[in-house]
Amino acid sequence: MTTALIILGAGMGTRMNSELPKVLHAIGGAPMLVHAMRAGAALSPEKTVIVAGHGAEAVSRAALAYDPSAHTVLQTEQLGTAHAVAQAKPALDGFTGDAIVLYGDTPFIRPQTLEAMAAARREHDIVVLGFEAADAGRYGRLITAGDALDRIVEFKDANKEERAVTLCNSGVIAANSATLFDLIDAVGNENASGEYYLTDIIAIARSRGLSATVVRCDEAETLGVNSRAELIAAEADFQARARCNAIEDGVTLLAPETVFFAYDTILGRDTIIEQNVVFGPDVTVESGARIRAFSHLEGCHVSQGATVGPFARLRPGAELQENVHVGNFVEIKNAVVAEGAKVNHLTYIGDADIGARTNIGAGTITCNYDGVFKHRTTIGADAFIGSNTMLVAPVTIGNAAMTASGSVVTRDVPDGDLAVGRARQENKSGFALKMFEKLKKLKEKRAKDA
Repeated sequence: MTTALIILGAGMGTRMNSELPKVLHAIGGAPMLVHAMRAGAALSPEKTVIVAGHGAEAVSRAALAYDPSAHTVLQTEQLGTAHAVAQAKPALDGFTGDAIVLYGDTPFIRPQTLEAMAAARREHDIVVLGFEAADAGRYGRLITAGDALDRIVEFKDANKEERAVTLCNSGVIAANSATLFDLIDAVGNENASGEYYLTDIIAIARSRGLSATVVRCDEAETLGVNSRAELIAAEADFQARARCNAIEDGVTLLAPETVFFAYDTILGRDTIIEQNVVFGPDVTVESGARIRAFSHLEGCHVSQGATVGPFARLRPGAELQENVHVGNFVEIKNAVVAEGAKVNHLTYIGDADIGARTNIGAGTITCNYDGVFKHRTTIGADAFIGSNTMLVAPVTIGNAAMTASGSVVTRDVPDGDLAVGRARQENKSGFALKMFEKLKKLKEKRAKDA
C-alpha cells in the first residue's frame, strides 16, 4: 500500500516568542519539521504534504531542502486540526493510498512506531497512536472497548469518568486517504473551543461501521514542543538518547555529557570521542578514528585511523582519508587530505587537495579567496610545506616538492623542487644596541617632560 505523509506545521508558536515558525526551531541541528519528515521516510511515502501557516515560505524551503518532492499547502485560518488536514486534500487529488497525519512540533516519533501503525492499517480502517501517560493532564483521552477504539475525547469536553482514563491521544492518525477526507467533511465544531477536531473522525467512523484501533508507544515519543523551555528539554532528551545509541554501537565517549550530536551523526565502531566535541549536521566518522577534545565537525567525512584535534575545526567538504592527522587549531574546509598526510598545527586548509603522506607545517595558509572568487590549491604526494607558508591560490605544489619556511608561494612548484619566496635576510652590525640606547634616552626625556 502506498503512503502519503500529511505533516501539520501551521501553528504560530506564540509561546516560543519568536519570529521563526515553531516547526523550524532546531533539535540536534535540524528543524523539528525535518525530524518528523525523517521518521515518516521509513514508510517510503509517495507524497509528503506540509500544512503551513505562519512563515509558510520558510517552512517550505526547509521541507524542500530535506525532500525536494515535498509539497507545502497554506492554512490561512487556524480552525482546528481537522481543518488543517483538510488543506492537504487538493495536493493529494488522485492519490488512493494511506495517509498518515504527523505533527511538525512532535519530533521524536520513531520510524518503528510508524511501521507498526502501517501494519495495523492492514486490519483496521483507522489507526491512532496512543500512549499511557504518567500524568494524563490535559491530553485527549482514548476511549476503548477491548482492542477497538470507540472515540477520542478532548480533555475540556471530557466528563469525570473519561478524564480518569490514562490512555492518551498523540494526534497521529493513519487511514485510507479517501476515507480520511470523507470523515473530515463530516466533522463539526460544536465543542468547547468551536474548532474542527481531527479526533472527532473516530466517533464518526464507528457510527458508519468502520473499525478503529490503537497502536501504543512510549510517552517520550509523543513529546510536543511549544516553548523555549520545552525546546531545551527536547534537546537534552535528544542528546541523551544519541549518546546512549553511540555507546551501544561501540563508540567510546570519554565524557558523554560533554559530547553533542546532530540528528544525522554517524560514528563507526571503536571510534574514540574525547571531551567537549560538537558534531554539526552531515558528519561521518569511520571506525577506529579518534576525535580529540574541543573539536567541532560539520559536513565532513573522517576515515579509519584518522586523528582530529584537539581544538580542530572541520567544515563542510572536509574529506580526511585513512590515517590522516589533523592537530590543534587547524581548520579544514572543502578540502581532500589524502592518506597519511599530516596537518598538525595552527593551519588553514581551504579549497585544496593534499597528497598522500604530505606534511603541512605550522602556520600554513591556503589563500583561497581573492575577494570575489574562491581558488584551489593542489599539493602532491610526499611534499613538505614549511612553517608559515602562504599558498596563494590557484597554485600547484608537485610531488615531493618543498617550500621554505615563511614563503609566499604565488607560482606552481614542479615535482621535487624547493620554492623560496621570501626577502633575503640582512644583519645590521650593532644596530640593535644603538636602537635600544636611542629609545631609552627618548623614554627618559618623556619622563622628565611629564
